[in-house]
Amino acid sequence: MQRLVIPARPDWQSRVEQTGLTYHTIDGATYWDESACYRFSAEQIDGLEAAGNDLHAMCLHAVEHVLATKRFSDFGLTFSAIDSVVDSWNREDFSLYGRFDLAYDGVNPPKLLEYNADTPTALVEAAVTQWYWLKDFGKEHDQFNSIHEKLIAAWKEFGTGHNAPVWLGGLKDHLEDAQTVLYIQDTCHQAGLETKSLFIEDVGFDAIRKAFVDLEDTEVAAYFKLYPWEWMWADEFAQQLPVTKTKFIEPAWKMLLSNKALLPILWELFPSHTNLLPAYADTAENRRRFAGEFVRKPKLSREGANVSFLQGDHVVEETKGDYGDEGFILQEAAKLRSFDGNHPICGVWIVNHEACGLGIREDRSRITGNGSRFIPHFF
Repeated sequence: MQRLVIPARPDWQSRVEQTGLTYHTIDGATYWDESACYRFSAEQIDGLEAAGNDLHAMCLHAVEHVLATKRFSDFGLTFSAIDSVVDSWNREDFSLYGRFDLAYDGVNPPKLLEYNADTPTALVEAAVTQWYWLKDFGKEHDQFNSIHEKLIAAWKEFGTGHNAPVWLGGLKDHLEDAQTVLYIQDTCHQAGLETKSLFIEDVGFDAIRKAFVDLEDTEVAAYFKLYPWEWMWADEFAQQLPVTKTKFIEPAWKMLLSNKALLPILWELFPSHTNLLPAYADTAENRRRFAGEFVRKPKLSREGANVSFLQGDHVVEETKGDYGDEGFILQEAAKLRSFDGNHPICGVWIVNHEACGLGIREDRSRITGNGSRFIPHFF
């Protein structure tokens, strides 16, 4: 695994915009950064793929364990949300995609940092933009990237038991979310499904039909929502979620995988697994388990918000944010390798329960945030 400094294409902005990556620059700073790339060996890619598949299988086992032992209090779920999670799992509701964030240095086994299992972004850049970058960079190289093909195949599988349109939407006035939804909608079209657009803010509810509806009062049979489940349970129509017939994508059972309370349970079920870091509930006793640095993470934080690196009671590095009321977990600090002062995180994509791609984010900080750069890769 090497970080190579390379010249960016002279017209890189227009080229990436043509692939749908219109948010390549955030607040004047480069987000899509092709002035560097990461090179892997085929064996290293095989290791990342195997880690993704193993971790996902372990996560599904963890869901079964949580449901069997009723450990819902670890996740802070409300009573009505618990019923929805259980029903969703028992129905085997369709899951489209997710992304594991892994610490990896090319030498030691990849280590799980978290599972973005509900509303993962950085999809356009991973599935499409870096693939077209590779075509310009060198046709003799390859890339861990069959995300696009796997998404289409997943939608085709979903469509075999679904004869109505698929509605798709996220929040209004959010560029990255909008482009992500448009891309997912395109893969839906390529799979032969009819689609309709519907912002989260425009979803209504018909009390007589007990159905979520769009602006034309048409029942929403299936809805791809780029909107977290924990936010949905705090919204106006939360009480209607357990009774609706709408198929949500991602399904309610993914609430267990997108919550960092999952990490201590994985460590409990698979102690000393090569792809896991020691993780525990946030208690004074558990803090004393760590001889070196450890990380304190809110169970529901996003984009690295409210994360702290600690050495005993001393804060080494931290970020601010609006999370934490839901509780925290503790995790041993991963040994992040520095590449010329940059710390890469390997995002391994899971589509329809199969590892199928890689996207890399890097930062000078050890905490990956919203503005951390996306760097393409090849092998």
